[in-house]
Amino acid sequence: MNSKVIVDFKSLTDLSNWTVVDDVVMGGKSSGSFKLNADGYVVFAGSISHDNNGGFSSVRSRFQRIIVSEYTKISVKLRGDGKKYQLRIKAKASDDYSYIAPFLTSGEWQEIEISLKEMYPRFRGQILDQPNFSHESIEEIAFLIGNKKAEDFKLVIDRIELK
Repeated sequence: MNSKVIVDFKSLTDLSNWTVVDDVVMGGKSSGSFKLNADGYVVFAGSISHDNNGGFSSVRSRFQRIIVSEYTKISVKLRGDGKKYQLRIKAKASDDYSYIAPFLTSGEWQEIEISLKEMYPRFRGQILDQPNFSHESIEEIAFLIGNKKAEDFKLVIDRIELK
């Protein structure tokens, strides 16, 4: 099977291309961090708060356009905490909306595979009335947690690839 690695965190030492975006951008009090651990994986972790109408934390990376037209899935090797997260992509980094797919973690190492064509457009919590992802390329990838409850979270990520 043909695959293309988007990012392998074991070979990455610079996370400056990754940005944490929490609900503090709209007055909330959630906090997330994105750091390499001693084993060479990245850890997206923090705490979700509903204070001041908050309730989410996310981390994103913008990059030069990656052609995805010859692939059908995004695969993420990760170890979660049993909570639900979203994988988000943007065809253009400047787009206001993302294409999203929720996934549930098991608490163990797992490989999440998400069909690109099943990722649906969403903006500020609202599903948009337009087609699912069908673009030839992506310029941003993100992870988000926002389960409508106050909770701590921890997502350990090994690699992201196209299949």
